[in-house]
Amino acid sequence: METRPFRSVLYIPGSKARALDKAATLATDAIIFDLEDAVAPDEKAEARRLLADTLMTHDYGPRARLLRVNASDTPWGSTDLDVLGLTRPEAILLPKVNSARDIAALARRLDARADTADTRIWAMMETPLGVLNAAEIAAAPRMAGFVMGTNDLAKDLGARFVADRMPLLGALQTCLMAARAYGLLAIDGVYNAFKDTDGLRAEAEQGRDMGFDGKSLIHPAQLDVANSVFAPTDAEIDLARRQIDAYDAALARGEAVAVVDGKIVENLHIVTANQLLSKAAAIGQMQNSH
Repeated sequence: METRPFRSVLYIPGSKARALDKAATLATDAIIFDLEDAVAPDEKAEARRLLADTLMTHDYGPRARLLRVNASDTPWGSTDLDVLGLTRPEAILLPKVNSARDIAALARRLDARADTADTRIWAMMETPLGVLNAAEIAAAPRMAGFVMGTNDLAKDLGARFVADRMPLLGALQTCLMAARAYGLLAIDGVYNAFKDTDGLRAEAEQGRDMGFDGKSLIHPAQLDVANSVFAPTDAEIDLARRQIDAYDAALARGEAVAVVDGKIVENLHIVTANQLLSKAAAIGQMQNSH
């Protein structure tokens, strides 16, 4: 089970040397090194080479590293895997996933190489068919997480971009449910207006309330909001500790239920409380390493 935080997951274009260098200094929990949408077709080959060289020479510390390759049915996807496989990637993020067959095909290619023996797979959930097949995708081999591709999904649905994301809620919840059913991480989609801090915070709060582990980001200016929203608050940490203490005291009395702040506390609440404290500890370790 993944213990590192994924509050902030920042897209970095594989074609931008300066951005690749800077990413090693940013307070992001995870990085998506992108060879797909962020790289123009005539820059794909050079970006692939640059990214491979960078991953072999740069230290990104404890940050999770996901490599978004081009889809297998494009002219670049196969070579992306051949070249980037040499870097022993932590994870491959596969775009436009429609079914478990897409994941299985990638898994077979990873199985065939010694340098990708431990590489995990993440799926971009950004097509209607992918959402409808979310459970089978989550159950596929090597799967570690979902990243919501809300821009592409809204395009395919013909949905309007509205503040409450009502047109996308069904898809978001379906993918989140599938991820949780199979023990995967789930990362919310991007917020396009990177200068709109209030709008970003509202959407991040919505994603956090739903249960997402973090938010994918398109600009470093969005990091502070995501890291704040997806971290336990001081009040939540205090409550978790008091719940654990009260429940332990109840068990010592031979009781299975405690009361904290006028609310019942049972074992299920203690499981959640312990998870929250573990997350807070992991965030503290991440921050100390930056």
